Amino acid sequence: MSEYEKLGLKVGLEIHQQINTTYKLFCGCPTILDEESQGYLERYLKPVVSELGEVDTAAFFEWEKGKKIIYDVPRKSSCLVECDEEPPHPINLDAVKLGLAMTLAFNGEPVDEIFVMRKTVIDGSNTSGFQRTAIVGLGGYVKDQEGVVSIQTIAIEEDAARKLEDTENAIKYNLDRLGIPLIEISTGPDIRTPEQAKRVALLIGQMLRLTGKVKRGLGTIRQDLNVSITGGVKIEIKGVQDLDMIPKIVENEVKRQRELLKIKEELNDRITKVDFLQRFREKDLTSLFMSSRSRLIQSELRRGGRVLGILAPGFKGIMGRELMPGRRFGTEVSDYVKVTAKLGGIFHSDELPNYGITDEDVEKVMKELEVRGNDSFILVVGPEDRVKKASEVIKERLSQAFEGIPKETRAANEDGTSKFMRPQPGSARMYPETDIPSILATELLEDAKKLMPPTPEEKLKHLMKMGLNEELARQILNSPRLDLFEHLALRYSKVPSTVIATTLENTLKYVKSQGGNIDRVSEEDIETIIANVDQGKINKDSISQILLDYCSPNSTLDINQAIAKYSVISEEELVKIVKEVIDQYRKEVESKGDRAFGFLMGKVMERVRGRAEGKRVAELIRKVVKEESG
Repeated sequence: MSEYEKLGLKVGLEIHQQINTTYKLFCGCPTILDEESQGYLERYLKPVVSELGEVDTAAFFEWEKGKKIIYDVPRKSSCLVECDEEPPHPINLDAVKLGLAMTLAFNGEPVDEIFVMRKTVIDGSNTSGFQRTAIVGLGGYVKDQEGVVSIQTIAIEEDAARKLEDTENAIKYNLDRLGIPLIEISTGPDIRTPEQAKRVALLIGQMLRLTGKVKRGLGTIRQDLNVSITGGVKIEIKGVQDLDMIPKIVENEVKRQRELLKIKEELNDRITKVDFLQRFREKDLTSLFMSSRSRLIQSELRRGGRVLGILAPGFKGIMGRELMPGRRFGTEVSDYVKVTAKLGGIFHSDELPNYGITDEDVEKVMKELEVRGNDSFILVVGPEDRVKKASEVIKERLSQAFEGIPKETRAANEDGTSKFMRPQPGSARMYPETDIPSILATELLEDAKKLMPPTPEEKLKHLMKMGLNEELARQILNSPRLDLFEHLALRYSKVPSTVIATTLENTLKYVKSQGGNIDRVSEEDIETIIANVDQGKINKDSISQILLDYCSPNSTLDINQAIAKYSVISEEELVKIVKEVIDQYRKEVESKGDRAFGFLMGKVMERVRGRAEGKRVAELIRKVVKEESG
């Protein structure tokens, strides 16, 4: 039994992929990103009581932030529907058909009748305060080497607005992405290891790409993870874009939950939750820090801020306990304070003295708060109303530690860790959409069947027929760049398919191994290079050098400038270079005879640096040597 089996690891996936339709899900606007603004909207969104008579926890949490929402209204890709000034149009049937096609592809059951629902979302990502979503399929499965993973639901929904900026008092969005159709595929909690989570996500993404009906590029696909272990709770981790990071994110969440469960046991051995709540106290300690050496504290005090001391009974050594690499329990508490009270963070006794807070300061605080043996203390600095709010948040989060793991929605960080985002929403957030009529799915099934993707085995055979060997074909089949490969191979027929595939799967990896920043390389950059090869302006041997130059850490070149350095040498110039090299190394040619060929080849290739094909250089060397010796 593996370690993860012993821990009772369960992982479920929610795969969100933009569908490449001509129009948005509920209007006739194009599905493009658009920076040309025609003005702005400003809104404040409020939670409302659902049909169950409840206010959704996550919605209430967002409302408490009190932020103003600013929407940049793009000229080409928004209308009154995105602005929530006009009812939605009938749902885009092309998107619905793809959802039904994927339901069939995963052996699921299409629903008989499709109803659109409203899902309360008031973080500003939708002007209406809800997201429209429709389940089109139930059940199904995917096969993995570690076992079958069930598909619970397949839904079609509208994408959120694109966040531009998030400040202390306002959030700014662009409405261009709002309403682009998404397909959401949700698996059951059947995944048992971090690597299996990656494989299943890759397989589902692969099946979507095989339809040829989904969008390409950064931000068009997002994975959310639901992770739990025995004794823990299901934690939602949102916004995973890099498939390679999935195992690390799962591993780190497992570590976090294990540590939180250990903290629960340790706390309950030290002190009861009732005693903790009775002894928990706060005290204004501003006077103690009027002459503090801490620049941060002095800066806040000059602005009229306060220093609030909080006694955390039983938490000594726990605030500094590492939960994930670089993130401690104190970091978790700090995240709550940052999100809820709009403060930069906290100081806690496990990390002091530090940050300009001295041993003397610590002793004074401990005396004022009456800190005992196993107690910890926390300092919060800022405006009075915010430090009061922070104290409430800290008390609640520390109280939760006695129960173990709070139910949270967390955001994925680039390093594979995660941070608190908001409480998990409940059932109170869903209610029917009254502006859109239902659809009989049975009337769309014949068209949907035509959109079903081929099986991976069928696609592999097709790729090999395009000229790829089996190894390269498998690489492309498993690659997120599969659809880019097919697009380039179809459009630029003069470039061998092996050259395109090798560029996408091997050359980029080589450039990265040489220290190149391949994050700089967009799909448009790759297409520009392949187009230049197709037009004969550069040769295929120069591709790696172009990318090395373009991705160099200190490079200021744009892609066209990098390409220009390797424009194809004319036949006359190439012959001239070959003759110059032979003349320069005449002695080597005479002494080595035929063995001088490799030497000459290397010297000429150094001069032309990818601007001429090796095959042509070899032909010319042999021709010139033969002419001169004959």
